[in-house]
Amino acid sequence: MDEKTIIALEIGSSKIKGAIGTITAESALNVTAVEEEPILDIVRYGMIRNIFETAQAVRNVINRLELRVAPRKVQAVYLSVGGRSLISQPIECERRLPMETIITKELLDDITAEVLKSPLHDRTIVGATPRELLIDKTVTTRPIGVMGSHVQARLNLISCRTQMMRNLAVVVEEKLGLRVADTFVRPLALADLVLLNDEKKLGCMLVDFGAETTTVAIYRDGSLQHLAVLPMGSRNITRDIASLNYLEEQAEEIKKNAGSAIPTTGDPLNSSFQNPDMATINNYVAARAGEIILNICEQIKYAGLSASQLPHGIIIVGRGSRLARFNQRLEQMSGLKVRTGAPGNRLRILDGRIQVADSVDVLAILAAAAHNEPVDCLSPTPQPEPQVYAPASGQPQPPYQSEPQPAPVNPTPAPAATAGTPSPARPAYHPGQRPAPQAPNFPNATGQAPRPVAPAPAPAPTPAPAPDPAPVAEPEPERPKKPSIFSNFYGKLVNRVANAVQSTFEEEEDEE
Repeated sequence: MDEKTIIALEIGSSKIKGAIGTITAESALNVTAVEEEPILDIVRYGMIRNIFETAQAVRNVINRLELRVAPRKVQAVYLSVGGRSLISQPIECERRLPMETIITKELLDDITAEVLKSPLHDRTIVGATPRELLIDKTVTTRPIGVMGSHVQARLNLISCRTQMMRNLAVVVEEKLGLRVADTFVRPLALADLVLLNDEKKLGCMLVDFGAETTTVAIYRDGSLQHLAVLPMGSRNITRDIASLNYLEEQAEEIKKNAGSAIPTTGDPLNSSFQNPDMATINNYVAARAGEIILNICEQIKYAGLSASQLPHGIIIVGRGSRLARFNQRLEQMSGLKVRTGAPGNRLRILDGRIQVADSVDVLAILAAAAHNEPVDCLSPTPQPEPQVYAPASGQPQPPYQSEPQPAPVNPTPAPAATAGTPSPARPAYHPGQRPAPQAPNFPNATGQAPRPVAPAPAPAPTPAPAPDPAPVAEPEPERPKKPSIFSNFYGKLVNRVANAVQSTFEEEEDEE
């Protein structure tokens, strides 16, 4: 496979991130750059609110990425889909065959396409994950080649508000003129990057603690069992501190330097940071952190499971998890062990300035794109113009082009003079004086001078044409509707889900 460069874009509530990844001929993913742009109140809970400001922020990120790949330009991006409107719902599709038949990939593709065409009110299907596949009421992990007459596919259908996808299309495709190569559900991409296969099979919980939302994904038996997006995040803690007459920027610094998720006596964890309101601030921070953790723990019950069924505990990502003692309190309240999610050896970071823990969300989109028929996102490399070097000076000279010469004029030769016939005398030429025009003297056949020809009569004046009537405005033909962002990658989604249905439960080796 030829080397390809892919671009991932993550539009979050506090930052917009872009990343560049290079896929080598050996299918290894190398991350060469990550850029981000802080934003405030133009994206709320994952939904774009201000189209123009968001487009400008994305353009700033794209411009900085293009400096890393100059002179090539970014033409396409892979998008992340997340936010508060993201939900998961179980769905079942069955197919009864007239007789026992060998299960084929085409049959599973057809069943998957039927599931993804399920009608949803004002929502767009952005993904699906398999739960289990039954052939003749028997759970089957490798269905291809099995004989059966009754196929049941149980999946999780993941959807979001249609307005969210429409706003993404307006910003990326219409305002920036970029092509959307594909979209990936962020929680699913994160799970594929930071979770081990053993953790998915035995049971674990993935928590993405963001600025305005906290996403919880619970895995067991190798598949997604529950997905929920809580409308609360680390910015809630910042705004609680800001209610004590601080600017939001000041409140953010206080939270980072002295905040603690566990109630304290008032002494800040950072001794260099002093604030007379520290006791009150810590009470606010601890109370809000406890509320967020309580809602995270409740998702285990909503999934119909217990803490004992999640032996691998909680894997947490997101900048919100950097709050001091947050993970410690999460362990105390949930009774589960907690670790920070990291990509491990699944990708290679070539830029030492990249903070992997802070960029794991956009790196997950890069990794997902690299494993799903990636396409190059950059324009072709421009070819330099040919130059000719002069042998004397050595300076580049433009290629020599001869000037076009006018075609030679071939006048008709004058007839030869007959012997004995005198040549007509030429009038003398005086500078500054033009010779008087001479009347031509062409004898006719009789040898006599021709009679003067009477001038032709002047033609009769032609009447002016009547003005054309004013053109009647014809109705403008209706423009064809532009295909939605979802229709562009629907075929890819069908193939992706069908492949997941066929191989979800097959044994795979974890990369430590």
